[in-house]
Amino acid sequence: MNVTDISLNNYRNIESLKIEPCGGINIIYGENAQGKTNLLESIWMISGFKSFRGSKDADLIKFGEDCLKIETNFYGRGREQNAKLIINRQTKKIILNSVPITAASGLIGNFNCVVFSPSYLSVVRGSPSERRKFVDTAICQIKPSYAKNLNEYRKITDQRNSLLKDIKYNNCQYDMLDIWNEKLSEKAETIINERIKYINKTAENAEEIYNGLSGKSESIQIEYNMKISPGRYRITGEKISKDEILRLLKECESSDILTGSTEIGAHRDDIEIKINGKSAKMFGSQGQQRSAALSLKLSEAEILKSVNEENPVILLDDVMSELDANRQSYILNHIKDRQVFITCCEPSTVLRMCQGKTFSVCGGKIK
Repeated sequence: MNVTDISLNNYRNIESLKIEPCGGINIIYGENAQGKTNLLESIWMISGFKSFRGSKDADLIKFGEDCLKIETNFYGRGREQNAKLIINRQTKKIILNSVPITAASGLIGNFNCVVFSPSYLSVVRGSPSERRKFVDTAICQIKPSYAKNLNEYRKITDQRNSLLKDIKYNNCQYDMLDIWNEKLSEKAETIINERIKYINKTAENAEEIYNGLSGKSESIQIEYNMKISPGRYRITGEKISKDEILRLLKECESSDILTGSTEIGAHRDDIEIKINGKSAKMFGSQGQQRSAALSLKLSEAEILKSVNEENPVILLDDVMSELDANRQSYILNHIKDRQVFITCCEPSTVLRMCQGKTFSVCGGKIK
């Protein structure tokens, strides 16, 4: 998969810009706050997901303007394709290959890319929700229908929570709880098993990648951590059945009614990341945590390639400056033969290790 060209209008600090990247390493360099990450972010938006910086769509529009436009030509799924996003303060218009799409999620699976930015260290350092988000986003690129299951699961959870509050304060409609338990366990089974399957694949790839980054001096372990009751988790690598989830829901009914929320399920699970058998979050150094996060993202690229039979585009935001020469060299060797966009302040270090195309960004413009 390759971006042939991309054009931007009124995107953050970029008034108008067009680049034609090469099919290998593309280095986007310049001083801080000039628009390097903005360019990477605009490429990510074509994947159909929200900004990796957590920004709302309206925040992407250049100050003082009413709308923005992203247009890209890319090669994917064996053919040339075109995607356009036009976002104003109230609405969003998406067009794929001249066909209007009702929501950006309709782009998911058509343009696949993997992004790493310093904020992704939260996958290791942050809350369980950050790790669930990482896994769910990765699975959505492989299986777009998974996004629909997630959405339906959230709605069912909200309905069950609302019922729990009614039961707590009005002591009525208790019989309705069995209906929502049934619906929740059915959707949870699908989501949890997809996650377990993905984590098992990730663990294999990440172990090899992390060995390379650490020079085989350390090891990484990644496991699915399923919540089975308030305050208790269980590591699992095997499929879980709807009946088991239903049983756990029934066991937690009393505490759920007291709290007015569903305490177990796919929305409460976690991903356990360990370095040399110890929690990377609690005991990992900054270098170990960064290497672990990179291993997860590069593993994501490997899984996408194995499923779609083509390399995803890789976006690396301000990564190389944080790594020593050996780790830089390993990453560049690991991602060769695919299209990569790397942002940095000074391109000479990266260029010493590889060949590629460079773009100097200043004030939202390509120099």
